[in-house]
Amino acid sequence: MPRVRTPLEKKEVKIGFIPLTDCASVVMASVLGIDQKYGVKIIPTKEASWAGVRDKLVNGELDFAHVLYGLIYGVHMGTAGPKKDMAVLMTLNNNGQAITLSKKLADKGAVDGAGLAKLMASEKREYTFAQTFPTGTHAMWLYYWLAANGINPMKDAKVITVPPPQMVANMRVGNMDGYCVGEPWGHRAIIDGIGVTAVTTQDIWKDHPEKVLGTTGDFVKKYPNTARAVTAAIIEAGKWIDASLTNKNKMAETVADKAYVNTSVDAINQRILGRYQNGMGKTWDDPNYMKFYNDGAVSFPYLSDGMWFLTQHKRWGLIKDHPRLPGHCQADQPDRHLQAGSNGGQSQHSERRHAHQQADRRHGMGRQGSEKVRRWLQGPRLSGQPGIHQSSTKGRDTMVSAVFHNPLDAAAPATLKQRTQCYLFNSCERTKNGGSGPQ
Repeated sequence: MPRVRTPLEKKEVKIGFIPLTDCASVVMASVLGIDQKYGVKIIPTKEASWAGVRDKLVNGELDFAHVLYGLIYGVHMGTAGPKKDMAVLMTLNNNGQAITLSKKLADKGAVDGAGLAKLMASEKREYTFAQTFPTGTHAMWLYYWLAANGINPMKDAKVITVPPPQMVANMRVGNMDGYCVGEPWGHRAIIDGIGVTAVTTQDIWKDHPEKVLGTTGDFVKKYPNTARAVTAAIIEAGKWIDASLTNKNKMAETVADKAYVNTSVDAINQRILGRYQNGMGKTWDDPNYMKFYNDGAVSFPYLSDGMWFLTQHKRWGLIKDHPRLPGHCQADQPDRHLQAGSNGGQSQHSERRHAHQQADRRHGMGRQGSEKVRRWLQGPRLSGQPGIHQSSTKGRDTMVSAVFHNPLDAAAPATLKQRTQCYLFNSCERTKNGGSGPQ
């Protein structure tokens, strides 16, 4: 039985969540009583929008939140509201989002990126696409995918912000041509016959980070033991979800309830098992479905993930300066995760990560990190290599033609390219032996 070695400063915590499938590990930690094993009571609190989650985190109404990776960085950098120090304690899930195009567009041949670009070029009008928060993951996936197909999201389309549970209703009444959101709202559009899946986000970036367990920097400083206990409980809940088909089905039945996601079970339990359809007759089994643990690879808050979001924020004009380390990475809390992970049975992954930290330093991923990011953003671009941005023919923006895994890993030796086993630019992380800062 896991033990919390030191008394908790706070025995009951409120964790905000948005009605999405990937809130499941937070919900199941509470429903299954896993939180009690760590001496804390988790109260999942349903929220209406990511802006509401942001506001309640910042003002202290919520202690933690199931939240978009990029939202935490947006608040931390002051680009998504008032600036406040924030903390990413763990990644909650990989994969499991999608870009949906309306059935009306699909009937005209826009069933994928190339078809959409062709339609937009031939039928000139204002095309509207929705994401869920300006600095969030869904905005970044949407912008990246549109740009990869020659559509500049800042100039060629209108992009609006819509809360996830409202996506399907807004598409039904014609308020948008497409949207990017987490499940079950991509599959719900297919069930309702109003949209088609143009691409899944795991087809853009396999095993990408998505939601995180976020809180404020002040909370972590004031309640460090509580932060560790909550993180450990949610890691264990994610492990439970991924452990079996039976567990996944039980999770789907639980979170489908109106207290959580408020949808039919079949809108959740198909894609969580990797059973996909695109709404046009194509079906497939996707091995890269939403994962909450994946043998421990999901939950660590990799700094290279955070840096990728920052580079995209720079790319789309959300921040002015080029991302740098260590200052811009302070939202990630890898040391807290390692301490919580030791309670949750992840010591073997700590050893692996520590080994890769040392390898990263040997390959120069320390003090020079910000210079590598600057070169990656500004060029010169390299052609024909996955993970490397390619400039447009006019060289005036960073339109892309290469699907990536982790763009920053492209500069690393082949042995370091597996994101789930290493993280780059980690000189601002604490090592297992207690070292920190640039070496």
